[in-house]
Amino acid sequence: MHDLYTIGHSIHSLDRFLELLTMHGITALCDVRSSPYSRFTPQFNRETLKAEILEHRMAYIYLGKELGPRSSEPACYENGRVRYDLLAGSDSFRQGLVRLQRGMASYRIALMCAEKDPVTCHRMILICRHLRNVGVEIGHILEDGSVESNQDAETRLLKLLKMTPEDLFSSMEEQITRAYDQQGEKIAYTIQEKGEPYA
Repeated sequence: MHDLYTIGHSIHSLDRFLELLTMHGITALCDVRSSPYSRFTPQFNRETLKAEILEHRMAYIYLGKELGPRSSEPACYENGRVRYDLLAGSDSFRQGLVRLQRGMASYRIALMCAEKDPVTCHRMILICRHLRNVGVEIGHILEDGSVESNQDAETRLLKLLKMTPEDLFSSMEEQITRAYDQQGEKIAYTIQEKGEPYA
């Protein structure tokens, strides 16, 4: 049993997505997309999804403003790219984490973003990184319905980045910290066009 779950909507049908949530006893879906809309998967547009979630007697909470991968604060960007360390230090992000942790006392929550794989998504690389340090047990619901622990996802991340856990000169925790930093830089949102809004 985990304290918190995460899930990526990927290209699931709504029926399959709801089946995955039900399978794991989720009672509240926390949407952490900065922009909760998609041309390619319109079934997951915010209003459509919220209506379906409520129909299935789950709560829907939108925390994309607080915990999303983009920011409306220019101070969270460097050379047009979001810096996750600056985003995580913002008041808004901290308030989002507090709200999430309060909700965990009453609900079985799944954080939702778009990406199928947690190691390529800010839900793990940004949000879960800051919850693992406060003793929250995290499980990632995968495409096939199985659950990967955050520890196993971290091990997979080390392999993906070709980092050796048995490094003589640094502890496992230091290696994991570096892996989160590297992956954060790799997946962080970048403003594409001059004059594009921050969020």
